Amino acid sequence: MMRWILADWNMLTLVGVDRPGIVACVTRAIYEAGGSLGEASMIRLGGNFTIMMMVSTDGRQVGLERAVSSVAAEMGLRFHIDPVEGGLHRHLVPNVQVRVTGADRSGIVAEVTGALAEEGFNILELESDVAGNEERPVYIMNIQGYSDQTIESLQASVERLTREGIAVDITSVETLIG
Repeated sequence: MMRWILADWNMLTLVGVDRPGIVACVTRAIYEAGGSLGEASMIRLGGNFTIMMMVSTDGRQVGLERAVSSVAAEMGLRFHIDPVEGGLHRHLVPNVQVRVTGADRSGIVAEVTGALAEEGFNILELESDVAGNEERPVYIMNIQGYSDQTIESLQASVERLTREGIAVDITSVETLIG
């Protein structure tokens, strides 16, 4: 059984043009600097690769910054390190999924997330893309989140957007644990 000791946590963000080996080089540098990884999210967006990860340093942030700086320079990445409160095993399990599609226009994300926020909806993950073509772009957004409200209450909060031609499908997430 692995035991986690109390550690100083940092949020490390990196971004740069996508290419093979970014994750391997960055995580190797963190490991060699004595860091440990917590939760992480990594994704390719528009030809760029973005990493966000929690890194524990056991108080050795200077070594972490030096190691990441070296690999970032080598791979053409920009990075930022922020001390954060947090730790492992604090993950909220999503119980609601929201799928949005509509003709791409400014404000869709702000309108949908604003309506959901008024109902106390907590966004845990959001991904979006633009499909279709340049003449007829279609915005697609998938949100995983947590809410104490009913699906019907959340659906009612976005009803105006549905009347404006934005399809908002809200469903429960069934989670099997164990």
